[in-house]
Amino acid sequence: SGFSCIGHMDTMLRRRHHIGHYNEGEEFIQNVFQVLFLLFSGKEKSNLSACWLQYEISKIIQCLQTKRKKKLKVQGKKSKKLAKNLLKAPDNRNHLSLWKLYAYLEWLLGNIDDARKVFDTALSTAGTGGVKNPQLCSLSLLYAQLEVELLENLEGAIMSRAVHILTKLAENGPYMPYSGQVVSVNILKARKTYDHEVQDYLNKISAANQDQVSDSNQLVNLVGCYALFQYLTVGIDAAALIYTQALEKLEVADQKNCDNPGKNRDVPNFPTALEDLSVLHTNLLRFHMKIGVYPLNPLRETLTVALKRHPCNQALWRSYIHVQRKSHSASKARRFFDGITRSTRSLEPWLFAIRAEQMRKTLIETVQRADAGEVHATIPETGLTNRIIALFEHAVQSENGTHCPLLWRMYLHFLV
Repeated sequence: SGFSCIGHMDTMLRRRHHIGHYNEGEEFIQNVFQVLFLLFSGKEKSNLSACWLQYEISKIIQCLQTKRKKKLKVQGKKSKKLAKNLLKAPDNRNHLSLWKLYAYLEWLLGNIDDARKVFDTALSTAGTGGVKNPQLCSLSLLYAQLEVELLENLEGAIMSRAVHILTKLAENGPYMPYSGQVVSVNILKARKTYDHEVQDYLNKISAANQDQVSDSNQLVNLVGCYALFQYLTVGIDAAALIYTQALEKLEVADQKNCDNPGKNRDVPNFPTALEDLSVLHTNLLRFHMKIGVYPLNPLRETLTVALKRHPCNQALWRSYIHVQRKSHSASKARRFFDGITRSTRSLEPWLFAIRAEQMRKTLIETVQRADAGEVHATIPETGLTNRIIALFEHAVQSENGTHCPLLWRMYLHFLV
């Protein structure tokens, strides 16, 4: 009886007490982790620990989204206790991705200073390797991203903690915690290092010797660090240019792999790298629009290109809907959704097309009920209702839609 909520069927019921896991379901998941934990050792055990921490973080994020302070406090204590116990295990003490998750957990709970201490300790003990060390690169990128999110504008950003973190990564020496300033010469040296490393990586990808590119994740982290560094020290256009160049090179490499499927069996996963870079690119553009004045068109174009390439990506669809809500005309978005649903078998475009129309309907109803008295319909609303029903009808007739419980539940709920 407790497992129904594990599937997160909460799109319909957004009332606060409906969100979260039932106790029986939560107990079941904890038991699974504990039983599995005894069966693994070494690297596998560390990977399982990382999965467990990621699950705990997802519950913290859920509490933050629903603004449940009491639940967040209780959940935070449990998650921190588990994280500390996992990190005490001998195999996990030098596992950088676990330290990264623990620091992120502290950050989400609002303990910024504690999180910084964890990040600084992890970076100090990680040794050297700089931009060539994948785990160090990933850790520095998250730390810098979180620091950037605290900025209210870009004035003085060149002397910020985020620039210090990214500069130290490029220096390839021992990490020193932020002291309040960044040396200008070091920024210039770091820019050269990043530029050389990124170009070197991209040249390996576009050349025939793709077997030298061992890890596509490393490319994503490296480009992410360089783009963020350029954003803080030069500006948004310089950062966008890096993403554009990397995406173009990766697309060509991915096309080559598609043309010769049997030739490159051990080649890194370029489609995943393309997708991750697209998400980083759109997130940066969205953040810049939040803290400053910037046209909407670059973000809209980036999203449409990315979604044609990755129609299953939920983060990109969420950003697309967020952007389209600012537009008074729905016709462009409707044509785009229509084109994507015709060209792919994925279910995500259908679900997000329905969600976009439902949000539009809610917005119109809110306007009509603004006085909270008698309802005076200023816009005939039946057109939207019929459009949503038509979208549901087409979606449930598609091959994947027929077998999707969420879609059927949403349809029933809408009709009710």
